[in-house]
Amino acid sequence: MESMVSSFWQGKKVLVTGHTGFKGSWLSLWLLNLGAQVKGLSLEANTNPSLFEQLNLAQELDHVIGDIRDLELVKTKVNLWQPDLIFHLAAQPLVRLSYTESVETWNTNVMGTIHILESLKTLSNPCALVSITTDKCYENREWVYGYRENDPLGGHDPYSSSKAGAELAISSWRSSFFNKSDNPIAIASARAGNVIGGGDWAQDRILPDAMRSLTKAESIPVRNPRSTRPWQHVLEPLSGYLTLAERIYQTLGSNEPQQLQSAFNFGPALDSNRTVKELVEAILEHWSGSWIDCSDPNAPHEAKLLNLITDKAFHLLNWQPVWNFSQTVEKTVNWYKQASTIADGDHSAFRQLTLEQIEQYQEQKIK
Repeated sequence: MESMVSSFWQGKKVLVTGHTGFKGSWLSLWLLNLGAQVKGLSLEANTNPSLFEQLNLAQELDHVIGDIRDLELVKTKVNLWQPDLIFHLAAQPLVRLSYTESVETWNTNVMGTIHILESLKTLSNPCALVSITTDKCYENREWVYGYRENDPLGGHDPYSSSKAGAELAISSWRSSFFNKSDNPIAIASARAGNVIGGGDWAQDRILPDAMRSLTKAESIPVRNPRSTRPWQHVLEPLSGYLTLAERIYQTLGSNEPQQLQSAFNFGPALDSNRTVKELVEAILEHWSGSWIDCSDPNAPHEAKLLNLITDKAFHLLNWQPVWNFSQTVEKTVNWYKQASTIADGDHSAFRQLTLEQIEQYQEQKIK
């Protein structure tokens, strides 16, 4: 992917919502490393520790704490900043939490996205928006086939359905307000899920749960050992978001087909569709320990089979995954093992560790 080492991002004004989160922190650091001027709008980091604080990103970018559910705040900041590109990652991202905070989940994931879309109307300069949703936005039929971008949207749980709602809003606002060929606004959505990587400290996710258990020499509790997921390193979808954003920005004002202004799947190779049990066993190859089956027949519903077809990203963006399942697990566990030896306030060491993996990924991507 030549664009990852091109000069495109140098000096670009980039707004990242949700920049204090796990994916937002990786993306912000990568953008800064590419020479972008990064502005962030997000709630406070909600984990302890948090990758955002470990990397000391508040000192590296224009860091604003704010809630995307506040329409006037969003419009004011976007109008003030006049960004060239926006990555909208801010969300309530947990399936199980959406059962207890269902209204908040919809307010954040649907209305928050609409507020970002509305704010685009205040811009006087060209801008490309990549709005990140999830692989769970599809109507899950628990089949072995992968989902394509034109498959029906749906969602059993409030989280999944809220992301389907966000996709509908994106499509509607694009068609209703930004549909002219000479319009200076370009909008696309990106669907990915089950990313793993260093620095995820969230509760109720298998990878950080595993890392916490191993650090304390405890058995890893596994909730859904037989569920299958398309596991991918966090850098994989982020490279897709960066490529998509660059491409749609470059088509602004041109006569190029508008097929890029649409939804894109970013997922791993089929071989990375593994059960949670297989993931945990792969983790234990790099960090010795044990796991226990904590299946609960009365637990809230979660999808058991889910994977994505990424042909569209390959054909239109020349994007494909780089790290296979084994590499993904190895890179992830190595980050946590090295991080466990770094003093809490040693931000430069955390940055070096994280940047090293970004550079390793970029080097392999362009081979």
